[in-house]
Amino acid sequence: MTDVVIAGIGQTKVGELWDISLRDLAFDAIQDAVKDSGGLKPQALFIGNMLAPNLSNQAHLGALIADYAGLAGIEAMTLEAAGASGGAALRQGYLAIASGMLDVALVVGVEKFTDKIGPDVDTALATTSDSDFEAVQGMTPTAQAALLMRRYMHEYQVPRDGFAGFALTAHANGVSNPYAMFRKAIKLETYTKAEMVNEPLNLFDVAPNADGAAALVLTRRELIPTNFAHSLVKISGSASASDTLALHDRKDVLYFETAQLSAGRAMKQAGITLNQINFFEYHDMFSIYAALQLEAVGLAIKGQGWKLAADNEIALKGKIPCATMGGLKARGFAGGATGVYQAVEAAAQLRGPAGTNQIAGAKYGLIQSLGGPASTAVSHILQKLD
Repeated sequence: MTDVVIAGIGQTKVGELWDISLRDLAFDAIQDAVKDSGGLKPQALFIGNMLAPNLSNQAHLGALIADYAGLAGIEAMTLEAAGASGGAALRQGYLAIASGMLDVALVVGVEKFTDKIGPDVDTALATTSDSDFEAVQGMTPTAQAALLMRRYMHEYQVPRDGFAGFALTAHANGVSNPYAMFRKAIKLETYTKAEMVNEPLNLFDVAPNADGAAALVLTRRELIPTNFAHSLVKISGSASASDTLALHDRKDVLYFETAQLSAGRAMKQAGITLNQINFFEYHDMFSIYAALQLEAVGLAIKGQGWKLAADNEIALKGKIPCATMGGLKARGFAGGATGVYQAVEAAAQLRGPAGTNQIAGAKYGLIQSLGGPASTAVSHILQKLD
């Protein structure tokens, strides 16, 4: 199969960007990515977005953003898979290049949470769950994650501050990320004194909803411009998997099977094993999600994922560095843009330098984005080429 490489990366700062429209956010990221690629001309645009019809009253983003970016006439479409929308868009861009149908693809993830406030945001987020059996009961994603975390703590006797390491690691790594929403490290005492959002989830167990956009230009290795100034990063594995939408339909609510399936398939495609992964960008929308992903992927045994964070093994100099640029918790949860942000950050890590967050000698990175409680999981292996 042809080598699909990331030729260009671009991203906006993540935050409450009240004065920037959704189309402007996307355009800013696109400009940077195309410039970074050496001026490659996209033949298709794949957009990852989660809630624009609900929060921005705007559907049909493909035509909107293609036109606004001066790309009218190209193939353009939106991919939606809840929080995994950006990962799904990246996979479609990857498949288009790998198949030989396209030479250059543009992948954009964009979300604008601040177009609505308060209960309207919770109502929109609830549409990513099972409307007939979960949302109709008033269940929100945060409440659902709190129930998962409570069950996990009961099953595996996790202490009250057992998940603190996930937040501490994310915020420590976010300090050096100029695009992150929060760039201040926290102490254990700060975590333990934080107010409850939905018990047992406290303020530092929940990633903040945020605005942002990220973009990638994909092409084949032989089409990279001769003046390309970066180390090449290849997408060597790509996979997606789905599970029941309703959490109560699972045979085991404390096991993210899609995370295991998609990561396993991506690694098999890349021809590598888990011990060759140098860092893992998980989907830490909630601390419990990070723990369950570590277990599903195989980095921890069932019920022990929280201990990797507690023992500092997910820190930059630990056993398996995670959330190396702050993850969702410090960068911010930019909805459908999440998977593209992960790819941009991982590509920067592999290209080097990533400043004080650089993982020395990193060759393979695993990125994984989730839709809901792993109802969808999309995994990619990014590889630095010699």
